[in-house]
Amino acid sequence: MSESADRDPRFPAALRISLALFVVVWIFGPRELRAAVPVWVAFAIALGLELHFFAGALRDAPSPRRDRRPQDVDRERFGYDDDTDDLLLVRDGDEDLWIPYSGESDEEVEELIAAARDQVEEDVGTTAPPDWERERGRVWPPVRGLLTGLLVIAALALVIRFVDSRTGWGSVAGDKRAAAVERFSEEASRIAGKPVTIRCDESRDYVGLVQHADGVAAVGGDNAYLTPERCFDLYRLAFEGETTSSQTARAIAVLAHEAWHLRGVDDEGTTECYALQTGVDLGQRLGLSEGTARQMMRQQLVENALRGGASAEYRVPAECRDGGRLDLDRSDTRFP
Repeated sequence: MSESADRDPRFPAALRISLALFVVVWIFGPRELRAAVPVWVAFAIALGLELHFFAGALRDAPSPRRDRRPQDVDRERFGYDDDTDDLLLVRDGDEDLWIPYSGESDEEVEELIAAARDQVEEDVGTTAPPDWERERGRVWPPVRGLLTGLLVIAALALVIRFVDSRTGWGSVAGDKRAAAVERFSEEASRIAGKPVTIRCDESRDYVGLVQHADGVAAVGGDNAYLTPERCFDLYRLAFEGETTSSQTARAIAVLAHEAWHLRGVDDEGTTECYALQTGVDLGQRLGLSEGTARQMMRQQLVENALRGGASAEYRVPAECRDGGRLDLDRSDTRFP
């Protein structure tokens, strides 16, 4: 970030407006955006920038410098006006006394000093603010800006939570969610070859927040966790007969993928290959036609070849093909 942008007071406001616009697009935009870009990423970036702005403003805030010239309170206290030409600065202990001088004798100057000293003692409450007050005046503007940014982030987070509770997995009634989870567990058990349990990680303690995966399972274990988004995609297919193409296909592949982990397969590429093959039958059992289910899994296979970066380990190996070593049904030439 450039130094000019960092110090521009309009930049934090532009950041907050941009965050608000992103949240609006994320809520009302295509579901593909919500699936591809976790909203917490935007909030994390915004929070980091707010802290950066705060640190920069705190660092650059000028410390108030004491003006050694007579102040208004000095002029009022010591009884001289603005057009006084000659002033004497007398250091009296810890006090600076400004004495108007117009040729007075030494004795008269001493009398003026004594009078000024008495005036200071009477006006202790009217002296300049202490250092801690000046420091508070320097620090408060950056703190106020940080608090404003945090309030904006918190308000938008509450909006996201409210909308999600009424549009996604959270909007599904409790009894229907329980029935859906039971159905997902039954389908996963058929693939795993043993009784297993599928859970929708509504608190995001396991998936979706701290890692990119849509599901997680201990190899050979009995429990797997899916993100609420994937659970909602599966619910819409199995209970409402609704599909959203790539999102429905991905949800089927994720459920099958975690079921193969529960069966004992640990390599991610091999697991994904098996998942896309069994995803055809799984999709049919959840309500798709054979042609649609097969088309979806083939599309997932195509998209798998494009994976890179952190998702590269999920790329299927070369033997994931018709007649290859990972082909689960070599008698069937259709793959997957």
